[in-house]
This record gives sequence, structure tokens and C-alpha cells, in this order.
Amino acid sequence: MPRITGVRAGIWAWGIALGVLTLCRLMMAAWVPLTPDEAYYRIWALAPAAGYLDHPPLVALWIRAGLALFGDTALGVRAMGPVSALAGTVFLALTARDWLKTRARMGGEKATLTPDDGMVRTGLLLNGTLALGVGTLIMTPDTPLLFFMALLVWSLGRVCLAGQGTGWLLAGLAAGLGFESKYTAVLPVGGVLVWLLLTGAGRAWLKTVWPWAGGGVALLCAAPVIGWNAAHGWVSFLKQGGRTSDWHPAKMLTYFGELLGGQVGLASPGVFVFFLGGVWLLWRQKDSFSRLLLLMIAIPALVFVQHAFGARVQANWPVVLYPALAVAAVLPVWRGAVASSLLGMALVLVIVMQAIFSPVTLSPHFDMTLRQMGGWQDFARTVADHTPPSSVLIADEYGLAAELSFYAPPGRPVMAVEPRWMLFDLPRAACGEGYLIRSHRRHDQPDATHFIVLDEEPSLVRQRHGVVADTYSVFHVQMRCDATGHARDAVTLP
Repeated sequence: MPRITGVRAGIWAWGIALGVLTLCRLMMAAWVPLTPDEAYYRIWALAPAAGYLDHPPLVALWIRAGLALFGDTALGVRAMGPVSALAGTVFLALTARDWLKTRARMGGEKATLTPDDGMVRTGLLLNGTLALGVGTLIMTPDTPLLFFMALLVWSLGRVCLAGQGTGWLLAGLAAGLGFESKYTAVLPVGGVLVWLLLTGAGRAWLKTVWPWAGGGVALLCAAPVIGWNAAHGWVSFLKQGGRTSDWHPAKMLTYFGELLGGQVGLASPGVFVFFLGGVWLLWRQKDSFSRLLLLMIAIPALVFVQHAFGARVQANWPVVLYPALAVAAVLPVWRGAVASSLLGMALVLVIVMQAIFSPVTLSPHFDMTLRQMGGWQDFARTVADHTPPSSVLIADEYGLAAELSFYAPPGRPVMAVEPRWMLFDLPRAACGEGYLIRSHRRHDQPDATHFIVLDEEPSLVRQRHGVVADTYSVFHVQMRCDATGHARDAVTLP
């Protein structure tokens, strides 16, 4: 039996650790209550479509796959998160190893990691980010996006490091499905296009059929969401593109501070330093893959910085760069990668423990886990207990409606009222009476175009271990009918 060397034993240990981490994430995913957005995306999975108002449809397919494996549970909603993070980590680790091997053959700088050490570091740093750690537990469009961006980096590594033209086909697949995950996928793809046009290596590839074929694959993959938008007045593109109209240059310093602070937090402080070091050292590299990585990072970063001149950049937007940054982070020959990664994982564990057990008592203003996850299951039961049996529960806020749909007792009908629901292939709700649940955070009264208020019931609270997350008004209402005889802008949720 062949002897296992120290390096190979280290790789095996890393692989086992990654598998254990994935199992732990699956267990935590089963325990943590669904956030309103996750419950909303679950409705997407139960009402399949080629597009939705808020985002492209891949997150719904991710959830659908998990539901097929683990049923209509929190684990079912989230199962694909840890699994896709595992697969994406492997793709990026292999990319880092191949890159360092190529650099060694080409006589690159002596001060560099060994290929196997680089593989381990990339996996550690990526999994040490809060973006990936929390993103494996909370299902959002960023979850499939990160996987497909990892696949994109790996496939382009095969192009640049191994000269495989067929890698462009896989790159096109990753780019197109990345776009089907979240529209920000176009930004690193924009960096690829700049590399093709402005570098000698890129222009040499343009003389072959491969990048053109890859572009065709990308367009084919992106066609469903483009077609859905065309058939629905481009509503999703307009909703996401409309963010650019919110322009306040006087708040530029605030927005830049939020952008920087958000990335230090989501990357975790130590990993963020390695990311910055990797980008800085990419400038000194002359090989084609280094230039490609740099452009895939720089072009989106410039877009986000430009946006911050007058509008808020949401903290999660730049996570589209994290796969490329994790590979670039093998360049700094620094100590502390393990400690930085473990710090990020520890921060994720703190968030999970707070979400489940609330060891620290904080107000909802400071505790996002309380505000987003606290007490939904008990609250849904409380609502059911304080309203007549079999009466319809109504919500005119999508997240609340989705939470009630998931946590309400079986057989209790839930009606969602909002114009966005008219884009879904869901049963139109019949006119009739029901009980409207509304958060006190909304300081207005029920919309008279949808509801006739018959009576107001005592308010109910959503709480976790005695700490109030939110308070809700309960109205006995009569739904107003539209011209078809259905309740106006209302559907019955699955």
C-alpha cells in the first residue's frame, strides 16, 4: 500500500474538514428559522416560472431541488446552499493549484505557496467569509450566483492555464446560469470581455470559434429570463435597474463608508486583508490568467465605486467578486490565513447561536437575527389560535405572507395581497372575509382599495425567548373584488 506523504495527508485532512463543515452547515440550516425572503423564495419554487419581479429564477430551482430531497422544510429550502458551496470550493481550490503549478513551470516569483498549499488556502479563505458562511444557511440568489461564479473562474482557468478551447463552452454555461441567478453576474463577465478585447491572449482566442460558441451558450442560458421580462414589460430589469435613479451625491462619504464597512464585515476582517493583498499583487503579474482575474475583479469594483458616488451599494452586491478574490489571495505569502478563516467561521457560529438560542438580549434594531428570524413558528400558531378556525389569514406584505404560508397550521388558507403576486402562476383568491395581519412598523392603515375594515382585533406580538421582535395589528376585513369577481391583487399561497 503506497505511503501517504505529509502534503497528501494535509490535503486529505482538508477534504475531510470540508466535508464535516458541509454536514455541520446542513444541520444548522435545518435549525435556523426561515427569513421572510427565504419564505418568499420558497413560494417561487412552488410556483415555477422563467422569471420573477425581484430576481431571476435560479434560486427557485435551487430550492426546488432541496425540497425534492428533504421535503417542505427549512432544510429542504436551504439544502443546496451547503452542497453548492462545497462544489464551488473544490472548483476554486483546483484553479488555485493549477495556477500555481503553471507559475512554477514558467519560473514565476520564488516567494509563492506550493500548489497544494494554495489549494488549501483558497478553500479556507473562501469558507472563512461571512458571505459564504451565512449564504450556505440563508438561501438567497447569491447562493447559486457564487457557485456559478466559481465555475466561471475554474473554466476560464482551464482556458488560460491549459489552453482548452472547450473551457469557453463551460464558461458560457457558468456566465449564462450566473445571470439566471442574479443580474450582477454580468459584471465579472464584463471583465472577461475587456480581457478578450484588450489583451494579446484574449484577441488570439477571438480568432478561434471557442469564445464565440461560449457566448452563444451564455445567451441560450440567459434567454428564459430575458424572454420572461419581454413578456412582462421588462419589470424585473426595470426594478433592478431603477436603483440607479436613487441618486444623492451629498451622501457620497456615507455610501463609501458603508461599502467599505460592508465588505470588511461580509469578507470577515482577516480574509478581507488577504483579498486586498491578492488584488494588489495581481498588478505585478504578467501571465494571462492573472490579467483576466484582475479585470474580473476591477471592472465590477469600479462599477460599485461609481455607484457609491450617489447611491447605496448593498453589502451583498460585491460578493460576486469573492470567488475570483479567493483565488487571487494565494499570491500574498503571509501567515494568518488559517486564523483569518477560523475567525470568519466563528463569527458565523455566533450569528447562528444568536438566531437559535438568543444568548445575548438585544433590541430588534440591533439584532438582525431577531428581526428576521425570531419567533415565526410560534407567531403563526398564535395568529391561528386568535382567529376563527378555517378563516383566511391575509397579509399585504410579501415576506409576512410567505412566513404565514410556511409556518401556519396545515390546511389554514393564507392570502397574499399585493400587485407583485399577479405575476405569479398562483390561484386567484376569492372575495370574502378574513383576518389581515399588519406589522406596527407600517404606520399607515389598510389600503382602502383592497380592504373594507369590519373590526380590529387585539394586537399580537412575535417574540423569541421573551424578547419582542415585532408587534402586529389584526383586522377583520372584507376583501374588495375586481372586475373578474376575485379579490383585488390577491392570490392564495401554497
